[in-house]
Parts: sequence; structure tokens; C-alpha cells
Amino acid sequence: MSFSLAESVLQGNRLALARLLTHVENGTPEGLEALNQLFPFTGKAHLIGVTGAPGTGKSSLVNQLVYALRHPEEGQKPSQVAVVAVDPSSPFSGGAILGDRVRMRDLAGDAGVFIRSTASRGALGGLAASTANLVQVFDAAGFEMIFIETVGAGQAEVEIARLAHTVIVVEAPGLGDEIQAIKAGILEIADIIVLNKADRPLADNAERALRMMLEMAVNREKSPSEDGKLIQGWTPLLLRTIATEGKGVREVCQAIQEHRCYLQSSGEWERREQVRLQAELENRLQAALMKRLKEAIPAETYRNILNEMVLRRLSPYQALEILLDGVKQ
Repeated sequence: MSFSLAESVLQGNRLALARLLTHVENGTPEGLEALNQLFPFTGKAHLIGVTGAPGTGKSSLVNQLVYALRHPEEGQKPSQVAVVAVDPSSPFSGGAILGDRVRMRDLAGDAGVFIRSTASRGALGGLAASTANLVQVFDAAGFEMIFIETVGAGQAEVEIARLAHTVIVVEAPGLGDEIQAIKAGILEIADIIVLNKADRPLADNAERALRMMLEMAVNREKSPSEDGKLIQGWTPLLLRTIATEGKGVREVCQAIQEHRCYLQSSGEWERREQVRLQAELENRLQAALMKRLKEAIPAETYRNILNEMVLRRLSPYQALEILLDGVKQ
């Protein structure tokens, strides 16, 4: 089943793609086997992370960006675009509660667009555990650009920097989060900063504040290329948009293309790809080791050790040593 499903995805079968995404999200053996078969066909897509505080209009911006990429200016080729929208999880069902597929109705019926909402299920950084797998499937399926929209869950948003080639941070005036943004390290990981809802009062003040913080926070050093020469690092762009009206969206698309050209010409694309794959391997290794540890140690033993920690009879380091000794035996 998994082989034919993977083959169908490679041949452009959208129904097979939807079925495989469900398998992958649920972690079924069929889905995992298909991922193994699809991996050699990945590595071509441009991964674009979109993050920012709730209320900044991330979904509206992504909607307009995808629409613009599907309806480019004359002489340009439309891009095949996928969207992975990581929604907050319902505390009751564990399912996504925002539903970007509903909010992105403008893109309905376009065969060159595929939108998948996935629940964060408590994952740090607003990224669901299965996000990297979903992205891999879209990459193998031939989508040239893949947007990953995060929940916007605070300081851990910076996790998106380990998954995407290009990171777009969306801000909005009047939310009072300009200082929080720099505290959270959000601006440091931004390749493109979008000041959305730029028609609101205080937009000029927000832009000045962001530019000032960029000058302080983003001081990226020059890095040597293979021939030893110094190359200028990327300077994050700050753009204004009114996503609900489509204003400034074409400029953001152009900035995305400019950043891709920079990544490929500077060798940064390969470096980020290595960082992304390393992060994915380490996450999977951590999860696998935790699973083996729980299988090797009886649940009662684990609870007893935890209780000893609560009573301050064992330190976390002592508890760790006991658990590791149990696994070795």
C-alpha cells in the first residue's frame, strides 16, 4: 500500500497526497514507510516560515502571498505552493481549532495550491511534531514553495528558524509587543519583517521602533566563502503591508525571491539545509531514546523515582543516573 501511495504522490495524484498526509500526521507504519521512499526526492522546495504574535494577520498575509504567487505578473510562471498551517490544539479533542483551510477560501479550487491545517498538540515553538514530515511530503510532491505558518506562541517561536530557509516575522502596530519581540529573539531570526495592518494608527511609530531594534539586534557578521573572501550577510528587510487589501504583497513576494537568490549564491542554502536536517535527526533521536527508556523501565519504577524527587530525596541528576543504569541492565 505504502509503495503505491508514494508512487501516486510522485505522479501528482492529489487524492493520494491527502491520504498520505493523514497517514504521516497519525504516524502510521504506512506513512513512515512512504516517507522513507519519498526522501530521495526532497530538497528542492523553498521553505518559508511565517511567524509572529496572534492578531498580526499571519493567515491573511499567507493567503495573499499564495494568491500572488499563483497569479504572477505577466511573463512570470505561477509557482506550485503548499501551506502547512499549524493551529493551536483544542484542549479537549487535540484537533486544530482555527482551521486555515476555511479562512483561505480565496484559494479553493486551485490545483496548484494545497493547504493543510495541523494541530500543534502542545509542541514547542508552535510547530507540530509532524510538521517536518508534512513538509517533506509536499517537497517530494513537487511543490516549489512551502509556507509554514506557526501558532505564534511566544519565545519558542524561534524554532521555526531551524525548519525554514526563509523566516518572515509579522508584526502589527498597536499590539504593544514591539519590545516583547526583541526579548523573545524574534527579530534576530527574521529574514523579512512585515509590518502588517499598516493603515492603522501608530504604524509609523511601530516602523521606527522596529528599525531601531533591527539596528541594535541584527548585527550579522560577514562570513568567509570557500575561496576565503568575505561575503556580505543578509540584511533583514522591513516591509509594510495591508494584507486584507493586498497592498504591499507583491513587494513581499519579491523580497522572498531576493532572499532565495542570496541563499543560493552565498552557500547559505546548503548550510541552512544541514542545520534543518540535523535538528530533525536530533529531535527524532531524542524521541526514540525517550521511547526506549520508557519501554525499558517499569512505569511504577519511574513514578517512584519521580516521587523521590518531589520529596527532595533525589536530585534530578541522581534520578537520571538511576534511570540510565536501569536501561543499561
